[in-house]
Amino acid sequence: MENEKIIVTSALPYANGPIHLGHLSGAYLPADIFVRYKRLTKSDIIYVCGSDEHGVPITITADKEKLTPQDIINRYHESNKAAFAKFGMSFDIYSRTSIPTHHQTAQDFFMSYNNQGILTEKKTLQFYDEKAGMFLPDRYVEGTCPKCGYEEARSDECEKCGDLYDPSELINPKSKISGGTPELKETSHWYFPLGKYQERLEKYINEANEKFNWKDNVLNYCKGWFKDGLKDRAVTRDLDWGVKVPLENADAKVLYVWFEAVLGYISATKELFKEKNNPEGWKEYWQNEKTRYIAFIGKDNIVFHTIIFPAMLMAWNDTNDEKFVLPENVPANEFLNFEGKKFSKSRGWGIDVEQFLEIFPADSLRYTLAANLPENKDTDFYWKEFQAKSNSELADILGNFINRTFIFASKHFDEKVPERGELETIDKEMLALISEAPKKIGNLIEKYKIRDAVFEMMSLARAGNKYFNDSEPWVSVKNDKTRTATTVNICLKTIYTLAEVFSPVIPFSSEKIFKMLNVKSADWNEIGKTEFEVGHQLNKSEILFTKIEDKTIDAEILKWSNPATVEEKEEEKFPEITFEDFMKVDLKVAEIIAAENVKRSKKLLKLQVKIGKTERQVVAGIAQSYKPESLVGKKVVMVANLKPAILFGLESQGMILAIEDENGKLNVVEVNNSLNSGLKVR
Repeated sequence: MENEKIIVTSALPYANGPIHLGHLSGAYLPADIFVRYKRLTKSDIIYVCGSDEHGVPITITADKEKLTPQDIINRYHESNKAAFAKFGMSFDIYSRTSIPTHHQTAQDFFMSYNNQGILTEKKTLQFYDEKAGMFLPDRYVEGTCPKCGYEEARSDECEKCGDLYDPSELINPKSKISGGTPELKETSHWYFPLGKYQERLEKYINEANEKFNWKDNVLNYCKGWFKDGLKDRAVTRDLDWGVKVPLENADAKVLYVWFEAVLGYISATKELFKEKNNPEGWKEYWQNEKTRYIAFIGKDNIVFHTIIFPAMLMAWNDTNDEKFVLPENVPANEFLNFEGKKFSKSRGWGIDVEQFLEIFPADSLRYTLAANLPENKDTDFYWKEFQAKSNSELADILGNFINRTFIFASKHFDEKVPERGELETIDKEMLALISEAPKKIGNLIEKYKIRDAVFEMMSLARAGNKYFNDSEPWVSVKNDKTRTATTVNICLKTIYTLAEVFSPVIPFSSEKIFKMLNVKSADWNEIGKTEFEVGHQLNKSEILFTKIEDKTIDAEILKWSNPATVEEKEEEKFPEITFEDFMKVDLKVAEIIAAENVKRSKKLLKLQVKIGKTERQVVAGIAQSYKPESLVGKKVVMVANLKPAILFGLESQGMILAIEDENGKLNVVEVNNSLNSGLKVR
């Protein structure tokens, strides 16, 4: 569309911890692929993101580390910004909600609502901790959800079922500061009348879906909220960290993070255009009826971007001349799990992006995640699958096709593009695939079907390999060099097309391919049509994808699959525990009655142990320190009440205690052989 502008946002990550792979699959990589593709179509597009730096998650982290919230946000904003850059995220700006521009923007929205009588001040009951002398924000209170019975629910929201409720409905509330039972105490807050906008929101979502085909998971989530009926929501809270409420009688209150964080997209865009020396330029996007606004998020953020933020924008538009655009689409993804379990910062489960990229290249991770995005249901990241994608697809299919083509071009045509001869059917079919692939891939990306688009990209590489094999240039070069020249010419054209269509997914590798081809990236609409001039000089080729060895992956599997690793990580994160916590660990004397190696693993042993009259199976990472037969008959100490885990397809029903010496050797903790198995260790 002429003069069409596009805003793309990704959910603002909390600056209280590192970005992990689950974050990438939810809100960031899909958006980056879409944006990179749209830039290749010459669209007028901006990609906006930044750190969410207010709210209780920040203060909790600060309390644990005995630092200030400012210390925490400064650390994680910079480290996450660097991790995103290393991963290849192409934000136009990665801003933060602690900047003055954001505070002013959020306060402007609040005051506009307040001055127009949209907000209502109400007295309400909130949890108060007498020992701590403070009102307790939601995450400082834990109890049982009144809807689903989840025992680790927050004061007003259940992480498990997603239900929102009044704090007075929480069952068995406990303060996470003092551990005592907080009391409900009266305080005043300002409320946004979300229910007032339900009918308009339903109409907006229905019309947007008819026009732009919203995802079923998003629509179903919204329907659930509408079915229960939207209620007033507090936009302020009693806290000393955040955007101050700009009213005289609200000294100890800040704007609720759910209210001000989404406005970070607008404030970040303002900051972007300040940097461009065009401070009013942001309005050409946010306040332009021709603008398309697409919000990429994970499913845990659906309500904020499909219901709450649109309602806030509607409220502004009702009372102001300069009107904001609403999201055209909110293509939310489901969750990516890690080795079969949900990513969890608090439990130390899941690898951070920074950690990952210290070992493996960004493009291998980008490709693996893109090919397995949780677009319609939760998916899993498995180390073995990552290895297979890297080796069998990137290296063996894409990399191999490029490498063998360049070898022929170098050896038989002096690193120049040879001239085609007369085309045969096989050539015409390959050229047709090259011509058709960009449009097919582009259409899929436009519909946010990134996984399908990635499949089509690799399918083109497979077709290139097949074309090379079926053409048999190693045969034709002996008696028909013109035939070989045609094959090499079309293969180079295929490689150019592959570099283009893959560039939104594996940008670093695509840049290397462009350099090898001695060309620049072209307009997406020209992909598959561009021809090399005969004699075009190629550059030296390089190996694009190095295969990942079994020992490298096995080390990661052992590190992240061994329950001992998770226990150690949690202990590092929470160095102090109470006596009551320690007493929950049931340590028992166990006798090892059988032991054997675990197939395909160099580090794991399968043990059968006896605890009193009970027999159990334990998988232990001690194979490099003990031969199986040497363990039989030993009496050791084990954690008897550890939740079972699956390691290499085997259930482990406990954990054997071992001491690691300075050389990395593990020594199981043995007890006197005269002691009976099943005795409690105190």
